[in-house]
Amino acid sequence: MISTTRIIRTLITLFYLAAAVAGTGAVVITGMFFYIVKDLPRVPEPLSRIIETEPTEIFAATGERIMLMGGREAIPLSRVSPHFIRAILATEDHRFPDHHGIDKLRTLKAMAITLFVPGKIQGASTITQQLAKNLFFSFRRSYMRKLQELMIAFQIESQYSKDDILEAYVNQIPFGVGAYGIENAAQTFFGKSASNLNLEESSLLAGLPKSPTRYNPYLHFDRAKKRQRIVLLRMAAVNFISQQDADNASKTELQLQPLPVRARTGSYFLDTVIKRLENRYGPEVVFHGGLKVTTTLDSQMQAWAAQSVQEGLQKLDRTMGLSDAMESHELDTEQLPQGALVAIQTNSGAVKALVGGRNYSQSEYNRAVQNNRLPGSGFKPFLYYTAFEKRNLHPATVLIDRPVTISVAGAPDWKPKNFSREYNGPIILKQAFLSSINTIAAQLVALTGPEDVIATAKRFGIKSPLSPVYSVALGTSGVSPLEMASAFATFATGGIRHNPFFIWRVEDSFGRVLEEKIVSGERLLDPAIVHQVVDMMRGVVDSGTGSAVRRLGFNLPAAGKTGTTNRYKDAWFTGFTPTLCTSVWVGFDRNVGLRDSRNIGITGGRGAVPIWTDFMKKTLADEPSREFGIPPGIRLKSVNPRTGQPAGYYTKDPIQVVLRNGQTLEGEHIDLNLH
Repeated sequence: MISTTRIIRTLITLFYLAAAVAGTGAVVITGMFFYIVKDLPRVPEPLSRIIETEPTEIFAATGERIMLMGGREAIPLSRVSPHFIRAILATEDHRFPDHHGIDKLRTLKAMAITLFVPGKIQGASTITQQLAKNLFFSFRRSYMRKLQELMIAFQIESQYSKDDILEAYVNQIPFGVGAYGIENAAQTFFGKSASNLNLEESSLLAGLPKSPTRYNPYLHFDRAKKRQRIVLLRMAAVNFISQQDADNASKTELQLQPLPVRARTGSYFLDTVIKRLENRYGPEVVFHGGLKVTTTLDSQMQAWAAQSVQEGLQKLDRTMGLSDAMESHELDTEQLPQGALVAIQTNSGAVKALVGGRNYSQSEYNRAVQNNRLPGSGFKPFLYYTAFEKRNLHPATVLIDRPVTISVAGAPDWKPKNFSREYNGPIILKQAFLSSINTIAAQLVALTGPEDVIATAKRFGIKSPLSPVYSVALGTSGVSPLEMASAFATFATGGIRHNPFFIWRVEDSFGRVLEEKIVSGERLLDPAIVHQVVDMMRGVVDSGTGSAVRRLGFNLPAAGKTGTTNRYKDAWFTGFTPTLCTSVWVGFDRNVGLRDSRNIGITGGRGAVPIWTDFMKKTLADEPSREFGIPPGIRLKSVNPRTGQPAGYYTKDPIQVVLRNGQTLEGEHIDLNLH
């Protein structure tokens, strides 16, 4: 059955044809015509001015300008390689010399595909129509705007020659990596002028404008080569080249220029901002629409973050015995461990600093956002919250630390092991959390079920898909540092969730506000239960697996959780104060274990905590000491870490726990008999 939307699209396409081949004598058509043209922009004189646009400016949260984007280098058509002209015509509009702004045959074909092929919407814009779009820097796509673009295309065709139109077009095409216009692209990708491009180079470049990000040859070379092959086949199909020429060009090896510094932002944070802007407004508007973008970035904090990651990884190199190998050129930078850091303002969700690797100039891959790695025990706060909420357990509840076997339908039994390979017998949950005991976590997920744990993690802000298996309690599904920082920030706010964001405000070239962030949090979690988990996370920092935070000199109230995965492939620490939450990940891109020069595995406490601490010490050096808020109905009790009973005069190493209203210290011993 044909949908209403398809019928509307078809009718609009028919209107295109009617406007191109039929008279407009009917009153209705005349009325529509005047309505459409009343707000048409003026076609510039000369046409080359159509590509003159204001640059986009990006600002830090403090108001300082941190980036200026835009600018094209226009050249006459006589300085463009004939190979490229034929390649772009074959790809975009091979009937360009013959039509008058609209390709009637192409429009009929597009109409048929849109109407009769489910899920397929076919475009039919000519080169002239694509050029006309540059006069419409509105940020909303509509059928009315498409009709107006068509009218402008007719006007351009009536005023200018085909050479004028094609010249303006090739000087405004976006090719990706900051290259706009054919001269800029030729210099960026091949280090030569546009006049010297050969068939192989021209066909590669002609394929990029369809999707500059998807076909970026620096990141997706095989994909770009497949696209080049399509362009060459199109050129052969319209008799611009022979099939033999197409085959030979497709097989010829291409030598790309090293990506120039001017094509990079120099910042993982800015890469993230630009990608989000492009998704909302499109690359053309982002680079040439004269936007004014105010980000959440704190420039000083960002500098400290980059410094802490770089220095921390260099120390890790020495610990792992890699420094000597680097100096003797036995290793290159791709074989060194990488790191990522994300810092988020807890009361808003604003991302203040983001580092996606040890050196942006060597690798632009953003491990803070794109790299989903296993969090290990860093996932346990979500598990403990679930157990407290669903089973009314509390930090003084006693479980037995011993070998555990959990039956899994249709799969081998799950037998998690403690990192220490030792077992402690009866132990309260808070002590199990501080020591990151896996067998206790396994018993808790057996009590709650993995689905409830996943649902809790989603409420805290984890977006990545999580497998509904028992081992999810030990962090066996990948997440990003951005997600971890955002989710743990929800602990810092007592259960009020703020989605992370990078942009405070966007204005167009006329000062009109296109978007503005209004901070609003949503309470999704019980503040009393959150406080119980936060109290345990404070214990991790003060005396547990993250206690290196204190030994390294960070003294403000803080809470957090370390994470270490099997075979030491990932080392994490995500921690927070009442105002700032920071997540740090360390590991190899090639997914091998982190081990020191004595072959001892490197945990989150050794690999990630020092980077976190160095950054937080610098960032919060002038921060006054602030305590975490305490919700109503909370009371503190000192208990025996083995029995969970109230501590007495002779109790050895008592632990203080947080209880909620109605919770007592009686009858909280649980034996699941899973051994």
